[in-house]
Amino acid sequence: MLDTLQSALEDQIRDLYSAENQLVKALPKVARAASSESLRQAITDHLEETRGHVDRLVKIARLLEIKPGGKKCKAMEGLIAEGQEVLGEKGDESVIDVALIAAAQRVEHYEIAAYGTARAMAEKLGNSDVAELLQETLDEEGAADKKLTEISEGEVLEAAAGAASSSEE
Repeated sequence: MLDTLQSALEDQIRDLYSAENQLVKALPKVARAASSESLRQAITDHLEETRGHVDRLVKIARLLEIKPGGKKCKAMEGLIAEGQEVLGEKGDESVIDVALIAAAQRVEHYEIAAYGTARAMAEKLGNSDVAELLQETLDEEGAADKKLTEISEGEVLEAAAGAASSSEE
């Protein structure tokens, strides 16, 4: 039941816990599919961070005196399903990398929104310990998104553009 701001925060934590656990399972496949070494490394590094996000959510759940599980994040399930479609595609490796980055950034933007909202709730409730933990993860999600943009703009888009022009000749 969502009848208080506290219950809404608890619901968000359960949702994020499900989302992060789904990502822990999905990210190794994405890393294997990446042809760009820098993209593969960024995804592998973020997998380790994501495991830390799960641990942080367990800590938050303890602070809130709730169990973190029991909810399925359908949004993450859908975002991962879209990413899985890319994994099944054939084509130029650099173009596949562009599509992998697009899928990964959709995930990051979802997480940024969810963690930002949960942090704001915790702040409003005066729960600074929870808000600080959520902010740590929010900062890491923002950095991951920025890293993906750097990889995309720094190498992957150029390679993909070259693939398109060479196939037109």
